[in-house]
Amino acid sequence: MQPGSAGAQSPPANRPMKPSASKPPQPRREPAPAPPSPPGARLLVVDDDPSVREMLGRVLEEEGYQVRLAENGEVALRLVTHEPIDLVLLDLNMPIKGGWDTFERLTGRDPLVPVIIITARPNQLFTAAASGVGALLEKPLDFPHLLGTVNRLLKESVDSRLARITGRSARFEYIPSPTPGSGREGGLRIPPSAGSQG
Repeated sequence: MQPGSAGAQSPPANRPMKPSASKPPQPRREPAPAPPSPPGARLLVVDDDPSVREMLGRVLEEEGYQVRLAENGEVALRLVTHEPIDLVLLDLNMPIKGGWDTFERLTGRDPLVPVIIITARPNQLFTAAASGVGALLEKPLDFPHLLGTVNRLLKESVDSRLARITGRSARFEYIPSPTPGSGREGGLRIPPSAGSQG
């Protein structure tokens, strides 16, 4: 029987079958990039534990931040008098110039520089929440949560400074730091209604 005759129902063995049209090839989905932080953001890490201090410095530098390290509040306060800092990560429990004293001095110099309080004592979180800190994080740290909070607070700080320059009043709402593993981020946030005001 010749190929193509009326009795041939199946394709020749040497002819490849056509691929099914029901499942077209799917384009590769790349993960959505995280929103960029303000370029050249300068962070100050204040912690008396050298292992924590160095680890935080490495993690933040890998994200492209410029990082300065201070082992206590006195060193931190001297540093901010000579260098501009955009955000501070501050341990509460330090033997020299404790965290609360350092926090008050830092915010007294520039209240628009956000401060992230880090503590291993959960009972201190409630006191910190009433003090107007940018965010409260409990040790051991959840680094994705930490980086998300840093990114968000830097953007809000920029928005607040722009609002001050342009004469617009920016209202802030405080979002308490959640329990570890909840998937939410704490800190200061500008409600959408405030950002839309002229």
